[in-house]
Order: sequence, then structure tokens, then C-alpha cells
Amino acid sequence: MLSGKKIIVGVSGSIAAYKSALLVRLLVKEGAYVKVVMTESAKEFITPLTLSTLSKHPVYSSFVKNESGEWNNHVDLGLWADVLVIAPASAHTLAKCANGLCDNLLTAVYLSAKCPVYFAPAMDLDMYKHPSTRHNIEKLFSYGNHIIGAEHGELASGLVGEGRMAEPESIVRSLQAHFSQNLKLSGKKALITAGPTCEDIDPVRYISNHSTGKMGYALAETLAQSGAHVTLVSGPASIPLPTHPLISLVKVRSAHEMHQACLKYFPESDIAVFAAAVADYTPKVKAEQKIKKKEDTFAIELVKTVDIAAALGKEKQAHQLMIGFALETENEMQHAQGKLQSKNLDMIVLNSLNDAGAAFGHDTNKITIIHRSGQTQTFPLKSKTAVAQDIVEVITEQVAKTSGISQFPTPA
Repeated sequence: MLSGKKIIVGVSGSIAAYKSALLVRLLVKEGAYVKVVMTESAKEFITPLTLSTLSKHPVYSSFVKNESGEWNNHVDLGLWADVLVIAPASAHTLAKCANGLCDNLLTAVYLSAKCPVYFAPAMDLDMYKHPSTRHNIEKLFSYGNHIIGAEHGELASGLVGEGRMAEPESIVRSLQAHFSQNLKLSGKKALITAGPTCEDIDPVRYISNHSTGKMGYALAETLAQSGAHVTLVSGPASIPLPTHPLISLVKVRSAHEMHQACLKYFPESDIAVFAAAVADYTPKVKAEQKIKKKEDTFAIELVKTVDIAAALGKEKQAHQLMIGFALETENEMQHAQGKLQSKNLDMIVLNSLNDAGAAFGHDTNKITIIHRSGQTQTFPLKSKTAVAQDIVEVITEQVAKTSGISQFPTPA
């Protein structure tokens, strides 16, 4: 799948830069045309001569080629490539790309690239877990970039954990999958719910929950990157809006509004993922004016909201794939399996508040996917972008089975 493809390998300053030599060698062996762009600090770890010899092209590292003033055109490089893969992507380079800082040739090529971009992060354990790094990765993903998650293993510091750059063979497989998938979900329509709902008590106060919408937004981006036309029905969320052209954002506030939006878009959907944390109850009466503090105790009468997934499950057609989410605190499997059956879901994604780093307020999640057949798939703690990729991969497999396709066709 890589034969004849034009690939730029970006190398930033990390001890993992030594792996770039093998990555370039493997890509050339696959028949790809490879050009290398490296930062000045990357030269401290691997020489341009090594990468030039393996790629069979000069290595680019500065804007100016030689003393005559001839320059390396970052725009031409960005337009030349079919894909840009930055491996290793150090914390410094991730931060620059995420925030549009452009002070070297590699970041200039990134900002000029019209092709898909893959980042393979590499750094020490605590650096990779740091909220600023997680935020930068989420931001890059929200821009439509692809993240090849760091792997668990021994690090240069001697620590053992997540932060090790994906092995070159894994990166090559990711690129092969990119070119071979030919947008596996092309032509499919997906409905995603995300974020919390706000149930107003009066003009000032409301009932809500801690959902950020990150999981639903990551799923929307990943489905869109796979070719699906996505309708994202989102409750109030204070995260960057999706930018992918295949995502249509529908903003709602309350459980009622979310239900009405889903009723509108569900019938034409092939895939529906209910990732929102919808309020189970809403005030029976919303006060028209702010309620004044008078009594020592105060009670609000609540009424049950519509269970959106269960209601739409009754309308589900044979070709539609429905996926729900279950956030549990006790008897997790039992409750999730009950929801799977009662709501007529094909799969349910279980996460537990008992797992550190999972569910609300985190950039990570730990999930178990339970299928209607009884099959379960458990995944380790990962970034929500990586979790979204796992879920969409399972969705893609199920769509293929539903369509009676044993294997996706490869592009001509």
C-alpha cells in the first residue's frame, strides 16, 4: 500500500530519534519515496548523513540550503507529501504544532501541509502524562491530525511506563492502514451525542454533571476521519469545536432538546453512538424568576427525562448500529449488560468511576466493550483519542459484518 507514496518523516529532538533510521528504511523498502525533515536538536541524536543515506534524498533541517542563500521551500515540501509523519514527536514539537508556533523548518512544513499528518509522541513517563501534553495531543487530534499513541515499556530514564515511541513497524502498519482503508466508513451517516445536559431550575441555576464532552468529540473526529458524515449533537461543552468538514455540530442544552435533535437525525443514521451524559431527571417546573433564598430547606420536584437511547432503540432498523455508554460505580458488568438488552443496543462501552484516570474530567479513559453476542473486549487506560480509535475500529468491523463484507476492498 505504500509503493509510490510520498512520505515526509519529521524527526525532532528525542532519544527515540535512533528509531527514525529503521522507520525510513522500512518505508523505502515498502517502495515509498521518503524525504526527511529534522530539527537542529534531532542532530544531537542521529546524523543527517545516516537519514540521507537511508532515504536516498538530502535531509532538510534549515530554511537556507547553503551560503548562496538558496532556500528550502517548506510550502513545496508540504504540498509534495501524501502524508507527514513526525516520529519521534517530542513534547516540545507537539506543543509548537498544537499552538501554531513556527520557528523551524519542520513546524513550517507541518503548518503548510495539505496532507494527513501523523504524530508518534516520545518522551518520559511523567512528561507524557502531564496535563499540558495531554491537552496538546487532544488539540492536535481536534485539528484532524492522527495520533499514534506512545507505547508502554522501558524508557531512557530507567522508568517503565507509557511514553515510549511506537515501534517503526507499528508506525508503518498505521500508514499502510491509512492508505488501504480508503475511508472505510465513506458514505455512512453517524449520529453522536456528547457532553452534559443542563436542566434549568430558574434563569440562574441548573442541574448538570461533570461530563466534558471529550469522549464524544473524539469519537466524532475519528468517525469523520474514517469517511463518515457525522452529526454531533452536543450539550454545553467548553472544549474546542470540531473542525473536520464531515462533522455537523448541533448544539443543545437540555435533555429534551437533545432528544428532539436525535429524533430528527436518527432515522437517516447508519451508526448511532450515545456518549452524552444525559440528565435522568429535570425540574417539573422552571421558575421564571430567580428563586430567592428564604427557607432553611428547599425542595425541587423532579420528573424523569426520556431515555434517548432506549426510545430510539425501539425504532432501530436492521441496518442501524447502536452503541451506548455505561458509566458505573458498582456491579459494573451487570448494570451494563442490563442496559445493553433493555435499550436494544448492539454494543455498550463500559467505564467505571472506580478506575483511576477514567470517565469524567480526565483526558484518559479505560473501557470494556460488551457486544450483544456476549463477547467482551477490555482495553487498558489510554488517551481518549486512542480510546476513540479503538471504538471506531470495532464499529468499522461491525459495519463490515452487517454489510456482508468479509474484507474491505483495497484502493486501485
